[in-house]
Amino acid sequence: MPTALITGAGRGLGKEFARQYEAHGWRVIAATRRELDVTDYSGIRQFAAGLKGVPIDLLFCNAGIAGKRGTSIGSFDYGSWDEVLRVNVLGAAAVAEAFVDNVAASERKLIAFMSSRLGSIAEASGHTLPYATSKAALNALAKGLSVALADRGIIVVALSPGWVRTDMGGKGAPLSPAESVRGLRKVIEGLEPGDSGRFLNHDGTPIPW
Repeated sequence: MPTALITGAGRGLGKEFARQYEAHGWRVIAATRRELDVTDYSGIRQFAAGLKGVPIDLLFCNAGIAGKRGTSIGSFDYGSWDEVLRVNVLGAAAVAEAFVDNVAASERKLIAFMSSRLGSIAEASGHTLPYATSKAALNALAKGLSVALADRGIIVVALSPGWVRTDMGGKGAPLSPAESVRGLRKVIEGLEPGDSGRFLNHDGTPIPW
């Protein structure tokens, strides 16, 4: 039975990922913020210590926040921006570092980071800059780790869920959480070593960096 550890599993896409993987026979370690606050680095290490020696086939770093909405030049909220970077980038890095040995000990050896198309520098719109810059940095983390962990056979990817009807995406989004997660699960299932370091949409199409 493969094992998945999913952060940010208390709501939205993380919760749907946990539900779908469990329904398909995976052992799911669904970490909510109450159990695993990704800004608490010592807490992450303690959580990982409790899983020492447990192979994790898929580490899905899903936890993330949007930050304060509606900020633009002249109204940047740097406190909120700092929090977004700490959660979306440093938190993901800390989780990956803490569980890398678990992933390396598994059969599938997958690390996925929940990114966003808004993190594409090539497609930058100038909107939602704190969130967009955090996802661009997350993409750089994914790309860098794909190189750093290649000799351990670990596949690392950045994934975009599309525009989804969640608290973050809003009610007008075209995709339901179930649809987005089904697509992402299909992408994850088809990953091969040559895919490591890629930035992929929920339908499997590549997204420009």
